[in-house]
Amino acid sequence: MTARLPTHLTIGVLLRRVNDAGGIAMVRAKGDPQGGAILVLIEDRSGPVRVLERTIGMDGAISLTDSVPSDGAESYWRRRRMNDPDLWVVELDIPEAERFAAETILSN
Repeated sequence: MTARLPTHLTIGVLLRRVNDAGGIAMVRAKGDPQGGAILVLIEDRSGPVRVLERTIGMDGAISLTDSVPSDGAESYWRRRRMNDPDLWVVELDIPEAERFAAETILSN
């Protein structure tokens, strides 16, 4: 048994925090409510869309991996979603989006 919040609650908190701060947050794809993986798409006006992915290590430690897929974020998450229907995809459009994602996802 883990003390980690179910994924749907983590996503709900992230959406609420971003929207309350005046940003835009939306779910692009819903995954497994209890333990689905999380991809966060970050809109960057000065460059390509970045992808943050929640990873859970063998020791249970949660981290965020930051990347810019070479084939584009849209293609990347759609391909990942075909292989993992439990995957949650959330898009954030707010300054300091990484901070919102890290504070919310890494805190539980």
